[in-house]
Amino acid sequence: MPVEITADMIIHDVVTNYPQTIKVFQGHGLPCTACEIGSRESVAGGARTHSLNVDLLLSDLNKVANGQEAEGLRPATKAPVGRGIPLTMAGGAPGGKIRHIIAIMSGKGGVGKSLVTGLLAVSLQRQGLKVGILDGDITGPSIAKEFGVRGAPTKGAEGIDPPVSQAGVKIMSMNMFLPSNTDPVVWRGPMISSAIKQFYSDVDWGSLDFLLVDLPPGTSDAPMTVMQSLPIDGVVIVSSPQALATEIVVKAIKMVQTLKGKLIGIVENMVYVPMPDGSRMEVFGPSKGAELVAMTGAPLLAQIPIDQDIALLCDAGKIEEYYSEEFDTLAANFVKALKLAGQRA
Repeated sequence: MPVEITADMIIHDVVTNYPQTIKVFQGHGLPCTACEIGSRESVAGGARTHSLNVDLLLSDLNKVANGQEAEGLRPATKAPVGRGIPLTMAGGAPGGKIRHIIAIMSGKGGVGKSLVTGLLAVSLQRQGLKVGILDGDITGPSIAKEFGVRGAPTKGAEGIDPPVSQAGVKIMSMNMFLPSNTDPVVWRGPMISSAIKQFYSDVDWGSLDFLLVDLPPGTSDAPMTVMQSLPIDGVVIVSSPQALATEIVVKAIKMVQTLKGKLIGIVENMVYVPMPDGSRMEVFGPSKGAELVAMTGAPLLAQIPIDQDIALLCDAGKIEEYYSEEFDTLAANFVKALKLAGQRA
């Protein structure tokens, strides 16, 4: 009796029952067969995530599962460990103009991912490096507000031209496309994933030393899209001392490890409030940084205090005017950790 693979079947089940179909999935540019998370999607879901023609994919799957050869199937393409299969970028070869792509992730909302992304971008820019920020938090973007960047992006000869901050950081954020900053983005997962891909592939980022990707909370569509579709060099994890936050951050860490991603380091935010007498008040309890370092083997890049100046400058769109000792520590440790991670690879 002929085998029939349908769109609603789970990728993991298809590959388990018909191992020969692995070459079909990979030949179509879908690396999810080797991923404990992505392989739990349906065939249709995987095709949608990677912008594939589901009918052609099913046709080839059924041919191979029934002992036939799939004609014209491109050679199997497997994503390098910890890096997604690169999308084609505007104005150049895949990933050819960007030296490093770093995702800023937490899993927990409200711990300061966008703040850390912004501070890291500013610190790298001050070192004379060329930096861009892809705001992957489609439904709750904060980056444009922090940097005071307004107005819709324009279309250039090589793709969408990203707006540039006062200090020269290139920024692409969903807020730039909304009539009002407070208008909601009511989209399902596939549309969010598609927007993130377009922010990478349709934008003319030019030559960058670093493209920082600010991810939304959770371990679902957006982080999966970034990890599987962008050539990520590593992930910076952001946490806070509160036990509730740390527990959820560990989920994000385990996701990165499951997807064979590279953890560059940990940033612990809102660790303390500096008091007038020089003491520190730990509002959210003792630091959990050492525990996360022990669990991941990744270094602690910085412990950022609760600083009123940060809040005021971000609200005013002037994050690039912020300066502190912890700020310098973050930049120096990040560059050092990235070099060490590259040597270990």
